[in-house]
Amino acid sequence: MNWVILALISAFFYGAYNFFIKLTSDSTHQILGAVILQASALSVGLVILFYLWRQNETFPVTSKGVSFAILAGITAGLAEIVSFYVFSQGISASRGIPVIIGGSVVAGSLLGLLFLRESIGFRELLGVALVVGGIWMLTGAEKTGI
Repeated sequence: MNWVILALISAFFYGAYNFFIKLTSDSTHQILGAVILQASALSVGLVILFYLWRQNETFPVTSKGVSFAILAGITAGLAEIVSFYVFSQGISASRGIPVIIGGSVVAGSLLGLLFLRESIGFRELLGVALVVGGIWMLTGAEKTGI
């Protein structure tokens, strides 16, 4: 399947994920909500892993891969907890989700540039700059002086 289609499907799931965090944050403690979310994600992963194992799928693994997966899990858990706190403050989904997702685009791009030595062309730079501008507009930067 084309990577763009897969990326858009992933984006939909990330958007829905943040939407459900928003709905949960009004009625569940932030840490408890994050733990329930993570347990649910683990359950889905285990079901799929078990299914693939039953299909005789092989699972190559390295210590480097495990280390990065653990770091990804730690940062995902922290992102979830902070997202619950953001939405518990009454921030609307139409403001909070674009700032969180857009901010992750900017952070991921910077990490790729700094640590992976990836190059960035004019179109990519313009895209990231537009995301930064959108974040600025959504956060009411004119009120905070940012």
